[in-house]
Amino acid sequence: MQVDKITQLDLSLFSTDENLSIFHLLNYTTTSRGKDYLHYILNNPLSTLAEIEDAQNTIQQLQLLLPRWKHTINNGTLMVIEKFYETPLTIHSNEPTNINTFFYKLLNKEDFSLTKYSVEHCIYFIKGIKMIQQLLTNAHGKKMDYWKEKINLLLNKSIIEEILQTDNPKALADKSILKFARFLRTDFKHNINQLLHVFEQIDAYISLAIACTEHSFIFPEIQNSSQPFIDAEELYHPLLQQAVSYSFTLDEKQNFLFLTGANMAGKSTFIKAVGVSVYLAQLGMGVPAKNMKISLFDGLLSNIQVTDNIMKGESYFFNEVQRIKNTVEKISNGKNWLILIDELFKGTNVQDAMKCSTIVIEGLYKMQNALFILSTHLYEIADDLKKHANIQFKYFETSISNEKLIFNYHLKNGVSNDRVGYLILKREGVIDMLEKLK
Repeated sequence: MQVDKITQLDLSLFSTDENLSIFHLLNYTTTSRGKDYLHYILNNPLSTLAEIEDAQNTIQQLQLLLPRWKHTINNGTLMVIEKFYETPLTIHSNEPTNINTFFYKLLNKEDFSLTKYSVEHCIYFIKGIKMIQQLLTNAHGKKMDYWKEKINLLLNKSIIEEILQTDNPKALADKSILKFARFLRTDFKHNINQLLHVFEQIDAYISLAIACTEHSFIFPEIQNSSQPFIDAEELYHPLLQQAVSYSFTLDEKQNFLFLTGANMAGKSTFIKAVGVSVYLAQLGMGVPAKNMKISLFDGLLSNIQVTDNIMKGESYFFNEVQRIKNTVEKISNGKNWLILIDELFKGTNVQDAMKCSTIVIEGLYKMQNALFILSTHLYEIADDLKKHANIQFKYFETSISNEKLIFNYHLKNGVSNDRVGYLILKREGVIDMLEKLK
């Protein structure tokens, strides 16, 4: 699925403040290598139904294994192994005996100390990866079978059986340490690098399995369809602790959702919740909803947090126009797209914004290969759009009680006419401050 960096930023998939990102929500990895691979997964949404279904199957089967899963491989062990292979060491070149081992230790005290420590952690890692293979015995699927076969192939060395029989790596005889070290450094380097790569994948997918379980995500039904659609029941934004859920449908009959409501009423949250859920679905992940059925999407584009560019002399409005231009160019390829637009044309005056918004909507609604969710504060343009049968109108209601704003965040049918800007100014004391100015 095509997704650009702007859309990823709009949906808070990644953030400089990790606590506010989807990545942080899903990150239960135990190693930095696993974390890096999780970042890779989230950065590369899948494009085929077969890939998505295999990812779903992988995560679901790992969920079943979670009660028996033991995190025996930690980040410290991986760091020791990496340093072991990166550090120049004097390795005993002959078959170790009690005598030559004694002299090796005597003449290479520091090297032996690092070798002993590294061999211990290599054994922990090999035993841990073997344990994972055994846990995956009855799990099947493209990824699962690849992991099991790869581990089996890479561990298919006679000396590995001897290593696996080591009950206490810390109690190894010095002679055995040198024997294992020579094997690990000279004959097993490629294998252990491959095993590390397999483990980082498993660490990342276990993280996704834990996230789906911890957050009670459900796995959506995804279909190959010539026409895009979303049918969601009680979908919500996963980053909100007390999120309000939404139920809605977008399909070929009504592929355009025109969304209105006052500032802070919930429009942006709803748009982002939809985008995040579709994005997660195309990773093979579970989604924050009660039920969800969607078509396979070829691309996802958002227009939410447009900024100006002072260095290039580009205004906010100019960048809004460029984003719309880019969107039109993208969706003209006949593929299935989801387009999310929040508060179109904020960078110009109201009359100009109304004219520009109407022209854009009148053009976009004709694109049957895409689904659109567009929010606006320009309620006036809704009347002219009601003639189009494929545009549905929804809004978030704001009520006022004792000059206090009440937001229920419930998605309703129709068009909002709430105008609460003055009340917000008054509530925050700005009106009083201005009146007191001399």
